[in-house]
Amino acid sequence: MQKASSFAILLLLGLLVVPPVSAQEMSAEEHSHMGGVVGYVPREVLERPITLRDNVGHVNDPVTTKNTEAQTFYNQGMAYVHSYVWIDAARSFNQALRLDPAIALAHIGLFRVFINLDDLKSAGEEVKQAQALQSAITDRERRRIEVSVKHLEAMQDLRDAAKHEAYKRALEGALDKNPDDLELWLLRGNAQEGAADGRGQRGHADSIAFYEAVLTRSPDNFAAHHYLIHSYESIGRNDEAEKHGDRYAHLADGVSHAHHMWGHDLRLVGKIDAAIEQFKIASQIESNWYKNDNLDPSLDWHRPHNLDLLSRSLQYEGRMSEAERYIREAMQLEPTTMYAAYNRKILSDFLIARGRYQEAVTAAMPMDQSMWALGRLGGHVVKARALLAMNKAKEAEAELAAAEKEIPECKKGFTGVVTFERIADDQLNEVRGELLLRASNQTSKPKANELLRQAAESLASHRGADALAELYLLEHIASVAREQQQWELAAHCAELMMAFDPNYFGARYAAALIAGHTGDTAKNYSEMAVARKLWSHSDPNLPELAATNQ
Repeated sequence: MQKASSFAILLLLGLLVVPPVSAQEMSAEEHSHMGGVVGYVPREVLERPITLRDNVGHVNDPVTTKNTEAQTFYNQGMAYVHSYVWIDAARSFNQALRLDPAIALAHIGLFRVFINLDDLKSAGEEVKQAQALQSAITDRERRRIEVSVKHLEAMQDLRDAAKHEAYKRALEGALDKNPDDLELWLLRGNAQEGAADGRGQRGHADSIAFYEAVLTRSPDNFAAHHYLIHSYESIGRNDEAEKHGDRYAHLADGVSHAHHMWGHDLRLVGKIDAAIEQFKIASQIESNWYKNDNLDPSLDWHRPHNLDLLSRSLQYEGRMSEAERYIREAMQLEPTTMYAAYNRKILSDFLIARGRYQEAVTAAMPMDQSMWALGRLGGHVVKARALLAMNKAKEAEAELAAAEKEIPECKKGFTGVVTFERIADDQLNEVRGELLLRASNQTSKPKANELLRQAAESLASHRGADALAELYLLEHIASVAREQQQWELAAHCAELMMAFDPNYFGARYAAALIAGHTGDTAKNYSEMAVARKLWSHSDPNLPELAATNQ
């Protein structure tokens, strides 16, 4: 039996203060599976006692237990799973197990947390513990364990389509026996994604029916609303996504990701100020959580992600000083995944956009020492782009070569729905094309234009809720094309930006400059006027804003 340790009892009584464990204190070796770490989170953090919260979304998923408090903590764990709050989900499941060590599905809850922390070994151990307890539980709970076995098998080989199909068939078989099990419907919607690691973020039209089946049975099911946001975003139905975002944020008001998701879609439907407000609410919820529970923010995957969209949204509005402040706050976090390591290029991206090229190179230098190849590649790419802006082609070429050298190692980390090409191809092709475009050899210009056009069109095709980085790189290509007198490419980029987001200052500004080049004075004037209006809340004295008055 699992009993509360003296350590846990002291925590509960407030007699022991546990310092936050910094992600920076973990070596590369410790990031691999160890008894003291699950994925990138110290096991001690995942086992810390937790209080009950009443604003994280309602879940009623009955398990075999006579302890009503244990049931409540289990339900809280499931609520946190559906909002991707992995740390507090694990803490809630562990609290349920302290109250009743025989709750088999609490181990399945931990299994779901651990697969999302990329620790399949620890996840497998939880499935085994659930199986050891299944003799005294209901058939419905046993089926959930059987489904988890198939899920684990598929997770262990994400490229094996047959195992993914076997997992989906197991879910369907369980649903045949328990058609009112909402958790099975939610899982089936997740499983409809391209690989078994789908968790509701990349569903399309074929996922929607499963989540709608949940809402038919439970109209205020916050989890279904959450997953529908992502699914509708994926198919470009931003109006529907925003409606579900509103419901999710109100049904799980105490969850930062709920406000973040609503912010996604407020931005996509043109309500950027309201989006920024939601991102700020999410940020404050997180700050309060870290302070109250004595947690290292670096251990929360959501922190850099929310700061990323908050800062880029402020940049979108021309509020550059505020944007930079949030970016620099994000840079204080220690990355815990290859994606977080790669996204540390956000500061250099911002500095390049502001014409601060040497600062951009300096900011990217620490990325050379990243433990992840993808992080190192990202650093080389932004350094190359900044060096090209300073006309240091040889140095930029060396950085591009260093980035390309990292590609084989980078690709090893991509096994599921997300591909290396989706993350990095446009970035690499932009540098390759810009390097050729700036070369004195005129024969390189057609190839340069081809690469940059390819990158621009690919960037413009990614119009999801997180796609501000794509918009800003598209804007950079347009700027380089104008500088290098490649007006056909510049005009094409301006058209792509207008189609991507006509409410962005940079899209209108680019269209105005093209009109000015072609002699269309009326359009130049009208587009500049729209651009000025769009940046009515921007910092004063921005060079681009001043240019709209000339």
